[in-house]
Amino acid sequence: MSLKKFFTKTTRQSIIKTKIVSKYFGTWAKVIIPSTKKRSNKIAYIDLFAGPGRYEDGIKSTPLLILEQAIADQNLRDMLVTIFNDKDKNYINSLKEEIDKLPDIEKLKHKPQVIKHQIGSGELFKIFENKNLIPILLFVDPWGYQGLSLRLISSVLKDWGCECIIFFNYNRINMGLSNPVVEGAMKAIFEERTEKLKNKLVDLSSKERELTITEEIFEALQEMGGEFVLPFCFKNASGKRTKHYLIFVSKHFKGYEIMKDIMAKESSNIAQGVPFFEYCSADNKQPLLFELNRPLDELGGMLLNEYAGKKLTMYDIYREHSVGKRYIKKNYKYILLQLEAEKKIKTIPPQHKRRINTFGDKVLINFPKRS
Repeated sequence: MSLKKFFTKTTRQSIIKTKIVSKYFGTWAKVIIPSTKKRSNKIAYIDLFAGPGRYEDGIKSTPLLILEQAIADQNLRDMLVTIFNDKDKNYINSLKEEIDKLPDIEKLKHKPQVIKHQIGSGELFKIFENKNLIPILLFVDPWGYQGLSLRLISSVLKDWGCECIIFFNYNRINMGLSNPVVEGAMKAIFEERTEKLKNKLVDLSSKERELTITEEIFEALQEMGGEFVLPFCFKNASGKRTKHYLIFVSKHFKGYEIMKDIMAKESSNIAQGVPFFEYCSADNKQPLLFELNRPLDELGGMLLNEYAGKKLTMYDIYREHSVGKRYIKKNYKYILLQLEAEKKIKTIPPQHKRRINTFGDKVLINFPKRS
């Protein structure tokens, strides 16, 4: 599919991607605004590959949805700075026209900036690296991989309140790793890991190759400071092959928790109440992806083993244990209620002093020592 065809009409996948990004922006902004009022009194949304604003079938893309949220909210009207970039002149002109058509767009204190710039020259991350940034939600959605780099993500993520959502085109990157013509672009993504990764891929099956490449980018993002990394996998129409990932990167658990809930609701596959986020199967050769595929049946045993002899609240367990796993809060509450009913844990307050079948965030759990 060419870039021009990409914006011809919406697909189910493009709708889900747009929904995830726009939903997260709204929630992120509400969380970050109270603290930001005491600081710069500004937050920003930056889209480096913004497109024309609408698909040819008339459906709005992410920039317009973000601006509509801003227009509808007094805080965002006063505080939000938006920068929309694309290298395509026609897309830029179209986006400007679509923004100007939005009702009450003039109410925004900071006029949306729509610019034409070729991402990938290295100038952009140098600008970010040398500035103390206001809170930014950065969306990097290139067609392919040109413009995606670890250094760009790191240059934004370094500052308070800044988070990134990355479009990781697995198909194109998979082909690029064996193409010497685009070696520079691959090194921008994987940096010093590039040659080591290429060696790992020798003689691997297509499934092993995918898991190895995605595990590598997740580890690289964590090493550069993105402690909380969460991928959402998009497959082809048959559901058998991965096309790309939407990867969320944050330094803070709160952002991770919010995005996890959003991605869970958009997941097309749920087993035992645990969302798959369209993750592919993995084994213990890829520990990060392996943990993201553990079934609910294993959670109770994991908690009894890992927290033996300890006392923690439900929320402390969830915050500490859920990172890197696809379990969401309600999965922990369900399993802890089950362990409590089976008298495998003790709780304060106990079940008979709480509302029936509830397990509050502050309930204290006493795990027995290993026998």
